[in-house]
Amino acid sequence: MDCPIARTLDTVGEWWSLLIVRDALHGLSRFDEFQQSLGISSNSLTRRLAELCDAGLLTRHRYQERPPRDEYRLTARGRDLQPVVEALAGWGRRHVTRGRGGVRLLDAATGATADPVLVDRTTGKPVNTSDFRYVATRSASPVKRGKMPRS
Repeated sequence: MDCPIARTLDTVGEWWSLLIVRDALHGLSRFDEFQQSLGISSNSLTRRLAELCDAGLLTRHRYQERPPRDEYRLTARGRDLQPVVEALAGWGRRHVTRGRGGVRLLDAATGATADPVLVDRTTGKPVNTSDFRYVATRSASPVKRGKMPRS
């Protein structure tokens, strides 16, 4: 399937994976930190960390030889997930947790709480369903090509 959403979910769609990326964005890097933050079993965490490293989202770095201990750092590819994580968090604060949550994103210069939105890189306009539209490409499913304008 060529759908970028489906292909992305193959890589990071398991909810533990996005929570690990979220925690890495928050500065956590060690196995015990992820485990303590998430309450995830050792086996599950080991598997998810390996999958995220294999996908190029995290890299493993040895910080201690005896006993051997590694930390996990976000790659540029992993840091590129920040807008996705922030979009999910913002949606959750608005529609699920009613503003609650343990972490907030602040403007580093002013200290003001950020309210991230998806914007078009070229125009700077916020992306919404009123000002933007979807169009079908040649690889779209027949039902979408029949329903949407073509590009």
